[in-house]
Amino acid sequence: MADITTEVLIIGTGPSGSATAALLSTYGIQNMAINRYRWLANTPRAHITNQRAMEVLRDLGRDVEDEAYMFATHQDLMGENIFCESLAGEEIGRMKSWGNHPLSRAEHLMSSPTRMNDLPQTFMEPLLFKTACSRGTQARMSTEYVSHVQDAEGVTTTCRDRLTGKDITIRSKYLIGADGGKSLVAEHAGLPYEGKMGVGGSMNILFRADLSKYVAHRPSVLYWVMQPGADVGGIGMGLVRMVRPWNEWLIVWGYDINGPEPEVTPEFATGVARQLVGDPDLEIELLSANTWTVNNRYATRTTNGRVFCMGDAIHRHPPSNGLGSNTSIQDAFNLAWKLAMVLKGQAGERLLDSYNDERAPIAKQIVTRANQSIAEFGPIFESLGMGEGVDPVQMQKNLNARTEGTEAAERQREAIRKAIAFKKYEFDAHGVEMNQRYRSSAIVTDGQIEPAFALDADLHYQPTTWPGARLPHAWLYRRDTGAEVSTLDLCGHGRFTLLTGLGGEAWVQAAQSVAEELGIDITTHVIGPRQTFIDHSGDWARASEIRDSGCLLVRPDHHVCWRAETLTAAPRPDLLRVMRAVLAR
Repeated sequence: MADITTEVLIIGTGPSGSATAALLSTYGIQNMAINRYRWLANTPRAHITNQRAMEVLRDLGRDVEDEAYMFATHQDLMGENIFCESLAGEEIGRMKSWGNHPLSRAEHLMSSPTRMNDLPQTFMEPLLFKTACSRGTQARMSTEYVSHVQDAEGVTTTCRDRLTGKDITIRSKYLIGADGGKSLVAEHAGLPYEGKMGVGGSMNILFRADLSKYVAHRPSVLYWVMQPGADVGGIGMGLVRMVRPWNEWLIVWGYDINGPEPEVTPEFATGVARQLVGDPDLEIELLSANTWTVNNRYATRTTNGRVFCMGDAIHRHPPSNGLGSNTSIQDAFNLAWKLAMVLKGQAGERLLDSYNDERAPIAKQIVTRANQSIAEFGPIFESLGMGEGVDPVQMQKNLNARTEGTEAAERQREAIRKAIAFKKYEFDAHGVEMNQRYRSSAIVTDGQIEPAFALDADLHYQPTTWPGARLPHAWLYRRDTGAEVSTLDLCGHGRFTLLTGLGGEAWVQAAQSVAEELGIDITTHVIGPRQTFIDHSGDWARASEIRDSGCLLVRPDHHVCWRAETLTAAPRPDLLRVMRAVLAR
């Protein structure tokens, strides 16, 4: 007999584990989350929070979304990426990032009811964990995963109580490995991987110091310091990252992965901070220092039987593009509703296969993109004359040359501008964040052709209702109050949603009948004049890509799973066919 039984056991309480726990508890599913440590995140590792992740928090409740904004650094202060010789020294160039260019800001505003922000993991993780526990998750700290054995009925997991040293067994129907980049669950599940671990070494130095006089006039999250001959970054580049404006900071610099890990003393950390800030008298309060490796590795399969892995366990990559916690939270949003419906007997177990089919390609995409972004610093170094093999003295001469009035210097300045502007693929890649389209058995296209991307798919989000894509956001208006309501707000919350217009009332009747037959909830909305929700602006009519009599069937994770452009001859049989296919019934 197991010591503890639960429906879902979650190993790890990081962004993916805590988000999964919060979602499952919200859906009424018994779950337990364990953490081998006695605390939650103790360093502000992940921080960039994109709109898609915020939409998951919004789905959990406006209280959750509002608390995130309350603690976050808002989008305006995320500002511009600054390239400089030091914070106190000469600025080399800058680019508007994270949706702060006016054209990019317009795209962000049109794409989602949520706002991008900077929320360090030290705030995000407790918010998700608190939400989970307050809604029913049983949590155990100082409890370490040891091993698991699965059978046809469930999984028996052995864990160690680190306070007593005693082993306990937990019996669950499903096991989730959200245990980070060195995931034991993934290893024991035998998940296959491609790529390499430890392709580079980096160190974080977390400290407090008031740097307002150097940065408040040019707010940014990231300040890239280019210093020929510096002890940081090998090639002469270090990063000063804002954690809290403008008195808490994180310095990131590289070390030789083939050598020993550097030891960071308070004196050493202070020296590095003074060098990058450019203030020889700067006093800092050192909070912590740790080393980490740059990885380029992803799971080609994310599941094995009743074991599912997510987050850093399946996509291990550098922090470039700010994709880590965002992708992890979206892993949770994809899997949680599927587990809930299977456990409630509303879906067949084959529905769970779609988690791998939908999220494994995303893991490969974001690991590839994040590592590519590191390589795209090359043109900046080259334009500054700071390429590999260049003597530090010559580097400084090359850097100084950009200030001259010669034709060669003019060409160099143009090269610098182009190289910095090209970094929008890392710092303003809205399409990477929002363009995810799923292909699996939980999507029914009925042969409808996927629309091509009219613009660069990495840089620009392209809304579409093609099945597999996320439902486009458009503002609707409540008839009774006139209040704005996003189309995304009409969906989610663990339920399927059917959206139609005037002339599509037969879809509503069909949905009610199908929901009753299958024992599930399908929320329905008729959008149009004198209905509860009205499309006064016409934005929804333009975005929906269907006639008023057509319908969109939307999954609990906001992704369209079926589209009928007009009312069909047999709405109930058509809808029943689709729901049976999606739910593996």
